[in-house]
Amino acid sequence: MTPRLDALGIATTNLPASLAFYRCLGLEPPTDPGTAPHVEAAAGGLRIMWDAVEEAPPAGGPRLAFRCGTPGGVDGAYKELTGAGHRGMHEPWDAEWGQRYATVLDPDGNPVDLFAPLDADT
Repeated sequence: MTPRLDALGIATTNLPASLAFYRCLGLEPPTDPGTAPHVEAAAGGLRIMWDAVEEAPPAGGPRLAFRCGTPGGVDGAYKELTGAGHRGMHEPWDAEWGQRYATVLDPDGNPVDLFAPLDADT
């Protein structure tokens, strides 16, 4: 399976202010995220994800996340990309939020996430 773009992530030091800003642009994130450090909203076939960070957001701007279909697809895509000479940032792991996850760096050093639900068919 070819990985497909599924989500765009935004790191923010002020989650409520960031959500309010993007609401002004027509996105519909939750109005009361409570104390959650992670919030999502659907937008034009993609998910927009906000993650609270303690210090300045990482350089490079928004983060791309590609859905790989199955947990094995994450492992395969990571292996293919690192085998082609791209730097791995985080090898595949089973994340506490129920996904197989990995991160590689694009040629400019921007992180690109690879993921699949752990319960996806193998």
